[in-house]
Amino acid sequence: MSDAVRPEGVAESGMVGEPDELQRLWVPHRMVYVSDHQQPDHTDCPFCAAPQRADEDALIVARGETSYVIMNLFPYNNGHMLVCPYRHVSQYDEATPEEVAEIGALTQTAMRVARDVMGCHGFNIGMNQGAIAGAGVAAHLHQHIVPRWASDANFFPIIGKTKAMPQLLGDVREAIAAAWPHP
Repeated sequence: MSDAVRPEGVAESGMVGEPDELQRLWVPHRMVYVSDHQQPDHTDCPFCAAPQRADEDALIVARGETSYVIMNLFPYNNGHMLVCPYRHVSQYDEATPEEVAEIGALTQTAMRVARDVMGCHGFNIGMNQGAIAGAGVAAHLHQHIVPRWASDANFFPIIGKTKAMPQLLGDVREAIAAAWPHP
C-alpha cells in the first residue's frame, strides 16, 4: 500500500499503529476495578462475603478466630495480602482488642510466610481509613501487606498505568496457604 492511499495510523504491514519495541500487557480483568468507583456497603461487602465461600474460591490464605487473610484481587504487587476482621467495621479504632491483636499476629505471620515463599526483601504495610484516604472498600477494615523486592519498581505503574504481575493469584494463594503454619 503506498503512503498516498494508506489511511492515517495504518503501518506498511497493513496493521493499525506504528510498530515499536514496546511490549503491551493486556489486563482486561482490571476494567471491573477501574470502572466501578462505587463503595460497597454492608449489603454487598466483599470482605463479609469472602469467608462464606471456600478458601480457594475466595482466595483466603488463612483463617483466625476474629480475622482472616485474603489475597488482594487487585494487587499492587505480587503476593499482596489483606488482613480483615470477620466483623463488618470500618475504622481501626472500632476494632476490639482481640481483633487488633489477631490482625497484628496474622500480619506478622503473613510477612514471615511471604518472605519464605516469595523471597521478598521488604514490605509496605498499612490501612487506608475512609474513602477519602484511598480505601477501595472503606466500609470494612482491612490491612494491606504488600511484598516488595529490590527490583520490583519500574515505569509501568507510573507512566503506563500497568503493573506486571509475574504469578497468577491462585498460584500465589496456594503457595502461601501451603506454607502457612498451622497450630
